[in-house]
Amino acid sequence: MQKTIPCAVTIAGSDSGGGAGVQADLKTFAALGVHGASVLTCVTAQNPQRVLGIEPCSRRMLRLQLEAVFDGLCPAAAKTGMLNSAATVNAVAGFLKKRKVPLVVDPVIVSTSGAQLLDRAGVQALRETLLPMASLVMPNLYEAGILAGEVPGSPEAMRRVARLLHQRYGCAVLVKGGHLHGTKEAVDIYYDSQQELLLSASYVKGIRTHGTGCTLSAAVTAWLARGLSVPHAVQRAKEHITQAIVLSRKTGAHWVLGFPAASAPKDLHFVR
Repeated sequence: MQKTIPCAVTIAGSDSGGGAGVQADLKTFAALGVHGASVLTCVTAQNPQRVLGIEPCSRRMLRLQLEAVFDGLCPAAAKTGMLNSAATVNAVAGFLKKRKVPLVVDPVIVSTSGAQLLDRAGVQALRETLLPMASLVMPNLYEAGILAGEVPGSPEAMRRVARLLHQRYGCAVLVKGGHLHGTKEAVDIYYDSQQELLLSASYVKGIRTHGTGCTLSAAVTAWLARGLSVPHAVQRAKEHITQAIVLSRKTGAHWVLGFPAASAPKDLHFVR
């Protein structure tokens, strides 16, 4: 009997430290039973502590990668991560516009260490070209502030921003609250006009992780490739990242995420 496996593609930057970017995405795809393809937008020299340098791929090479992956592997879902420039955003959006594939946009703007990963022109291009065609956008609190004009400081503010972004761009929205102050749980808010979900998980003490945003968006993409709806994929992805943090281990002086196999979601609550 011939066995098949769905394919998902990540369109993002390379992380030489292996904790985020394309490397984290491919590990997540594999953990969730999906074949991972990749399109590199840029190469970074980085580790969990800092970014030393960034070199973008040429537009020709970017286009060739996209053509090779989509013509040869027919991905069932795609995600974008670090795009780095307006030119790259526009090139990716122009290509994907002709492809009917669920698209998850992780609007990577600034690294955890504070390095600028997408300039102002790139953010504007993201707003104008990529977000209107996305199935889901997944900003953290800082990115939500840039896209919505308000940095949410509470779960209620996150709900308001999620609704605003959905109204503005038409896609489903997951506002990630992992860095929200004054809470005992990592809270995310999902909204798509039909459903509103509050997804929560207790913080894991003593672990400072790198690449959680990439891993979460990759998990959503993997579940979409496996045929789940967007809200269901988000729920499964939340469970995955929670377990990945629990399973974190140290390599050198830094924590790295574990990569659990697929598991059922739990501790998820509807917002009334």
